[in-house]
Amino acid sequence: MNPLHLGFIGTGRIARALIAGLCSREGTVISGFDKEPAALAAIAADYPLQPCLSNEEVACRAQVIILAVKPYQIAEVLGELKPSLTANHLLISVAAGISSEFIRNNAMESLKVIRVMPNTPAFVGEGMTALSRGKMASDEDIALASSLFSSIGRVAILDESQMDAATALSGSGPAYMFYMLDALAEGGKECGLSYNEALLLAAQTMFGAAKMVLSGTKNPDELMRDVTTPGGTTEAGVRVMDLKNIRQILVETVASAAARSRELMK
Repeated sequence: MNPLHLGFIGTGRIARALIAGLCSREGTVISGFDKEPAALAAIAADYPLQPCLSNEEVACRAQVIILAVKPYQIAEVLGELKPSLTANHLLISVAAGISSEFIRNNAMESLKVIRVMPNTPAFVGEGMTALSRGKMASDEDIALASSLFSSIGRVAILDESQMDAATALSGSGPAYMFYMLDALAEGGKECGLSYNEALLLAAQTMFGAAKMVLSGTKNPDELMRDVTTPGGTTEAGVRVMDLKNIRQILVETVASAAARSRELMK
């Protein structure tokens, strides 16, 4: 069987996380280009990535091209790629807020595009990636993308109209979790723990609670009731969150990030 050749354009944090997970995938060859030579050299030193001298060279080598650049760079990169693209290429974009139609309109109408939104827990093999299929992409294309991103965690296949919400929730979500963990650790510190002790307790608790939800046996509300004894410590803590309207704050957090994702397209 011929190897699958993946080409990365951009080698920043998300690209590094993906490459870390994908480089051990059997039958996969990875090449890449970055406009910053030092960044490209650094990732090539850490992983079996073949450096390229240009975006065009990536397109000539790779069957699947992963666009891992900032949203504002997409149009420029597509302009450079366009002469080298064919209808056989599959282009996977991780750029927040950039639609598959925008990519096709700035490259070629027949181009197969998959839009994805991974997140940084991919670094530890626990990523959450949302995928949506562009107009020209086939069932086989979305299956291939799903297989690739399953190498770094879980995958959800969504309609493209849902991608701004996914960007806001799982793409930006690790930052919300880190924010909450830091706050919980500060609370533990105020109650007599060291910051590091409190952070360990909070992080493992969040990890374990997430695994219980992912097991699918009970929803979060049921799980919360299981651990909340009337008149107990948990009830006292939850009462404060209710009084401060933390639930609505989190809802508005996701809504604000989703609105920003939509603005990026404009």
